[in-house]
Amino acid sequence: MSKSVNRVTLLGNLGKDPAVKYTTTGKAVANFSLALTERFKDRDGEWKDRTEWVNIVLWDKLAEVASNYLKKGNKCYIEGRLSTRSYEKDGVTKYVTEVVGSELVLIDKTEKSASEPAAQPEEEAPPF
Repeated sequence: MSKSVNRVTLLGNLGKDPAVKYTTTGKAVANFSLALTERFKDRDGEWKDRTEWVNIVLWDKLAEVASNYLKKGNKCYIEGRLSTRSYEKDGVTKYVTEVVGSELVLIDKTEKSASEPAAQPEEEAPPF
């Protein structure tokens, strides 16, 4: 069988505000880190937390939604795929694995989103 599945589902808290940039063709791209914390008991019965940090990349409308509504500490749900890219720094090739998001669900309400008026019926709903 030659098929494979590259699907990631995450629920975590933003480690920093989304950084949004625009490509030369005008496409928005947002980057931020997501903290995924797992709670477990160690051998002595003490509760411990272990946090994994995942780099997230969102494109186009999802990037703009993230920029407008997500802030450091907010909880969000992301679905996407793993992607590894390489770059060169000081003559050394480095590799970065990140999640390219295709779905975004805002779990926490931010002050900005709570104070904005409700969308009019003729407006298109945001893709989240």
